[in-house]
Amino acid sequence: MRLELHSAGKKAPERRFIISFSLIGCLAVLAFVRELLERLGMLSGDLESFSSNSEIALTVLLLLVVSAAFPQVLREMKRRRNSTVDAERALSQIELLFNMTDMLQSALGHADANSVLRATASALLPDFGGALYIFNNSGDRLELSASWQWPDGSAPGETISPSECWAIKRGKNHFNLIGNNALCCEHQQCCVTTMEIPMMARGEIYGLLVVQRDGPTAEKELGLIAPAANALADAMSLSLSNLALRERLRSQALRDSLTGLYNRRYMEDALDRLSGEAVANQSPLSIVMIDLDHFKKLNDEHGHAMGDSVLGEAASAILSAMGPRDIACRYGGEELVVLLPDCGLEEGVARAELLRGNIERLSELHGVSVSASLGVAAITETSDAQNALDDADKALYRAKKEGRNRVVAAPSLRRQISASAIARAA
Repeated sequence: MRLELHSAGKKAPERRFIISFSLIGCLAVLAFVRELLERLGMLSGDLESFSSNSEIALTVLLLLVVSAAFPQVLREMKRRRNSTVDAERALSQIELLFNMTDMLQSALGHADANSVLRATASALLPDFGGALYIFNNSGDRLELSASWQWPDGSAPGETISPSECWAIKRGKNHFNLIGNNALCCEHQQCCVTTMEIPMMARGEIYGLLVVQRDGPTAEKELGLIAPAANALADAMSLSLSNLALRERLRSQALRDSLTGLYNRRYMEDALDRLSGEAVANQSPLSIVMIDLDHFKKLNDEHGHAMGDSVLGEAASAILSAMGPRDIACRYGGEELVVLLPDCGLEEGVARAELLRGNIERLSELHGVSVSASLGVAAITETSDAQNALDDADKALYRAKKEGRNRVVAAPSLRRQISASAIARAA
């Protein structure tokens, strides 16, 4: 019914236009006939009076019709002007979103993607603030990745638990409104109205886009810009999905799938880089070579599943004792390597002893004997990283020969260089 009334309302001005043009046509025809009769001298007084009266009547009728149709004409012109403005605005928004998608394809990481999002959101939704949350690696919480244009005292929180967010739990947009009866997320702490959009791609949620607006008409304004905000979230969702896939592929190329440690190729590159930094900065670098004792016997007696489990948990025990710049790698088989930047030989031995104790405690967990032998070497004044790695390997085999489950330190390269210099001088 509403559609029929709307159609009838649109047709009313058209009918008035038709009537008006028909009357104008009648007047034109009548004027032409009168002019023709006058020229032929065939127009009598009665006909002239009738023609004049008809012209007056049609003119009055025409003025009435035009005056009645004029407001409709103005409204139609205004509607078409607004439609043109809306179309231009929609085209501008589409261009912004296309540019955003194009820029996101060149983003090398989350920092680049955040910059593109902030710039696009500021242009697309200039009067609205926003925030982007992304799941951390473990997927147990959302961490604030970017924010813009929030009122003073209403900054978004640093983290959000998925169990506290209705948008994440439902997988749908959710409005956090101001009011006693409003259903708000538990993490909502500020006094602004927000719209939360779960960012989904390929059936998986990668983050949360929050759009905020302050003021008495905030709910209405957020509802009006919801389509644009959803388009913004969709474009960013695809970017987050691509970044996650890129990181996953990069991780698979650099990490060992069983232990989660870096692979040998990454270790060799990291050792060259860190040894170069150690020489340039005159800072120490320690290398710890680790080998699980009697690992073949463990596999033979308890199966490869047990061996894989012990190896994976040994890697976790090593990672639990790592510093922010330390690097742990699987060198091959049951051999592991740990690089300790800014760590001298003495401190490296102490760190290695800590790792040995962590691995030995796995025996209690599995009810079998688990231990490791460790060799430690340090590099300070040479760029020959391979020599330091060989020294750590030799110290490891000394630890095995001396009874296993122990840490043995190699002579420092500083002493080796000094001894070589003294020998050459002699």
